[in-house]
Amino acid sequence: MQYRSSVQLARRVIKPCDVFINHRGIDTKHTIATLLYDYLSRLNLRPFLDNKNMKPGDKLFEKIDTAIHGCKIGVALFSPNYCKSYFCLHELALFMESKKKVIPIFCDIKPSQLHVPRNGVCAEKELRRFSWALEEAKHTVGLTFDSFKGNYADVVTSTSEIVIKSLIELENDEQIIMKRRRKTPLSS
Repeated sequence: MQYRSSVQLARRVIKPCDVFINHRGIDTKHTIATLLYDYLSRLNLRPFLDNKNMKPGDKLFEKIDTAIHGCKIGVALFSPNYCKSYFCLHELALFMESKKKVIPIFCDIKPSQLHVPRNGVCAEKELRRFSWALEEAKHTVGLTFDSFKGNYADVVTSTSEIVIKSLIELENDEQIIMKRRRKTPLSS
């Protein structure tokens, strides 16, 4: 029995994720990020959250970059310390560069408050890349959440519904593309 569950787990781990949860750990890992991961998992989706999907020995950038390129949708949990994280901005830039659908959730912060810090840590090229990605995300319709007034269950449920609808739309779009390809004769 244990062998069977190990094989099932291995198959699940090998498959790409459906949704990548981009977040700043110190702000949201122990609240909305983990709640969203657990809720999506119970819906039989394959979410990616660093502390749930990575294990000792994994190459950080390799694992995260592969997950982002393989995911279908990104959820960006913007929070007060989000832009202080190189990793958060790197992940966001990968989403935008690969033209993934991103669902922004502004947790305890307004879009206008988000900016890339110019603290000499990043090269100018990366600063431009991160600033562009952040501007793209700030101009994407998302959800807002105030942790002092809001209910975590409500924002997790709303986000999950948006994720599911988006996954269905993507699947329908893929099916339409596949049907068109089958109907189009190959040119010689």
